[in-house]
Amino acid sequence: MNWNTLGIGILLGALFSCGGGVKQSEEVTEKVTEMEESQPLMKFDFGGDALAADCLPVKADMQYSTERGYGLLSHEAVKEGKREGNDALHHDFLISEKPFYFVVDLPAGNYKVKIGFGNAEEATFSTVKAESRRLMIPEVATLANELVTQDIVVNVRTPQINETEKIRLKSREFPYLNWDNRLTLEFGNKKPCITSVEIMEASDVPTVFLAGNSTVVDQEYEPWAAWGQMFPSFFKEDIAIANFAESGETLKAFVGEKRLQKVLSLMREGDYLFIEFAHNDQKPGGAHVDAFSGYKEMLKLFIDSARTKGATPVLVTSMHRRKFDEEGKIVNTLEDYPEAMRQTAREENVALIDLNTMSKTLYEAMGVDESKKAFVHFPAGTFPNQDKPLADNTHFSTYGAMQIARCIVESIKKSELSLANHLKENIPPFDPSKPDKFEDFFWSESPYVEVMKPDGN
Repeated sequence: MNWNTLGIGILLGALFSCGGGVKQSEEVTEKVTEMEESQPLMKFDFGGDALAADCLPVKADMQYSTERGYGLLSHEAVKEGKREGNDALHHDFLISEKPFYFVVDLPAGNYKVKIGFGNAEEATFSTVKAESRRLMIPEVATLANELVTQDIVVNVRTPQINETEKIRLKSREFPYLNWDNRLTLEFGNKKPCITSVEIMEASDVPTVFLAGNSTVVDQEYEPWAAWGQMFPSFFKEDIAIANFAESGETLKAFVGEKRLQKVLSLMREGDYLFIEFAHNDQKPGGAHVDAFSGYKEMLKLFIDSARTKGATPVLVTSMHRRKFDEEGKIVNTLEDYPEAMRQTAREENVALIDLNTMSKTLYEAMGVDESKKAFVHFPAGTFPNQDKPLADNTHFSTYGAMQIARCIVESIKKSELSLANHLKENIPPFDPSKPDKFEDFFWSESPYVEVMKPDGN
């Protein structure tokens, strides 16, 4: 694997610190004002040739600045090119051999983003992630002289709840790209080629809020991943995924740090709240809750809170840790917590996704050795500054996170949830007893790495 380290991670962290807002440029502020009033597209023309009407230019040397309010972030060369034709918006483009970022100052909210791909001279391959490595489009492949546009919906948020209250973030979250007043798009793959980006407010789409721990969170750094950051890639552009999960979280902490309060401040009728906790709730300490008492009571608090807002709660039993017995069967390390959630679902008439059961089938189908590929198991020296092996049986590799996400999506497809109507067409069926081959899995690596394990191990 070719893992690039991390000047760009440091750069992103420095630019996107959560401490204090950044004044938007007059140019971008005017566009946002127009968007709020009349819903026109906010257009960016990528490339150095003639500028399309009503567009802002994005040239190869236009690095992000707070004064401009938008621009690129890249430590690798981004080149300009153009094609023949009269389409001013799409006949020029930016292309690179490495991932690069496009950043726009925007207030919190849901945004529909239309992205143009392709050029005249060669085939291109692009992957789109948003904010903290949320997978939006796994791959767009274009032939020479082929133009393709695709739409995504991105949730932008800040920790602020109201004028006086905000989420109590952990110090490690301060540089996360999930927690700023900007829309960040990461263009990666073998040869990302972008012709345009058009942005429109999407305040009318429903939102799926995710509440959970490190097995759900948008993991900021390679090689870690969780199912929540794979989740958006399965949905059409008529719904937003807002992942509020964080490593090390418990039900109690999620309330105490005002994360639930923040979610409820945004939640509207028709939204969804996915709830997956147990790994940390079972541990001794101030946030501990017993499975059949405090855990069920806290789950009911989340359920009632969502229903009060007119939203649909969905319970997700926590997946197993990777622990096998001598016969190659998964050992239950989560004790009674999955069963307590199943009971709560029945008692409260709540939709249940039994990820605990599916993960047992999945890991046992992979086997003791192959299942390591689904978790962060890498020998020393795989990544920069990694002098010790990584052997984590709780947190997922990108491959493992995708397998878990596929389990959840398959459950949604088979459920009575209207959420299934928002899934993309023709998603192939998934059987946990027949996981995808690791060799067939593709992941476009982001350019920054962290070898320290996330909380919640």
